Amino acid sequence: MTETKQSITGARISAGSLALRIRSKRVRHAVFESVMHVVLLSGGITFLIPFFWLVSTSLKAPGKEFTFPPQWIPDPIVWSNYPNTLFGVLPFYIFFRNTIIISLISLLGVLLSSSLVAFGFARIHFAGRDLLFVVLLATMMLPDAVTLIPTFILFRMLGWIDTWLPLTVPAFFGGGAFNIFLLRQFFRTIPYDLDEAAKMDGASNFRIWWQIMLPLSKPVLATIAVLNFMGDWNAFIRPLIYITTLNKQMLGVGLAFFRGLSSGYSKWNLMMAASTMMTIPIIVLFFFAQQYFVRGIVMTGMGGR
Repeated sequence: MTETKQSITGARISAGSLALRIRSKRVRHAVFESVMHVVLLSGGITFLIPFFWLVSTSLKAPGKEFTFPPQWIPDPIVWSNYPNTLFGVLPFYIFFRNTIIISLISLLGVLLSSSLVAFGFARIHFAGRDLLFVVLLATMMLPDAVTLIPTFILFRMLGWIDTWLPLTVPAFFGGGAFNIFLLRQFFRTIPYDLDEAAKMDGASNFRIWWQIMLPLSKPVLATIAVLNFMGDWNAFIRPLIYITTLNKQMLGVGLAFFRGLSSGYSKWNLMMAASTMMTIPIIVLFFFAQQYFVRGIVMTGMGGR
């Protein structure tokens, strides 16, 4: 009888000790999560401060951009800074139109050409395929400055200088080694059974690429779309070199021109308004595409043969 009581007492003590350890572990986990949320929230606020200052300065009256202490909420709020920037000394509304057109055309070319090339490297077996892919990846080691002069000479010989062709046509010829690499790695994660089933039904490689691969590749396509749109939207060197007419220029060069023309303290509010209008479309694009963007980065390179 005594041994039975001792066993019951020992079991109760063990159960209580186990419950105490579980409760302690939960408390530590809750504390860790709370600390991590505080750290991430603090980091997020820190990174957002420059953007808040940008928007705030864009709404300030001339002469109040650098007051101390900083005035985060402008008084008064000058909304006219934005139309004054769009239709002021420089035609920013034309720069916006040009940038949107060039970015969309280039994006279309990148998505089509890079996915088609990546499909060939990932799903079609041919002699020298792996060697050609290594050569393709090796081109990523070349700095842009190395190819800048040869490409300029080529486009000048073609008569493309001061046109949008140097900014759009190259996108339809491969779409970039990095984009091809991402798409190839993603295509390799898709089962080959789909290709075999489609070929049994009489589908060609082109039809497999268009009707099977592209619909299944929305995450990585969204990733490439966001990265390339950001690059074209903020482009500076190529438009500066290839375009000489002001009304054909893009936003990056237009913003630099505006800074050069701002010969005074009172122009900073207009420059911040232009920078805000240039930044917001990228933020909106990433906000709507972030789910596909993260999935595309995470899933690229998983498995496959």
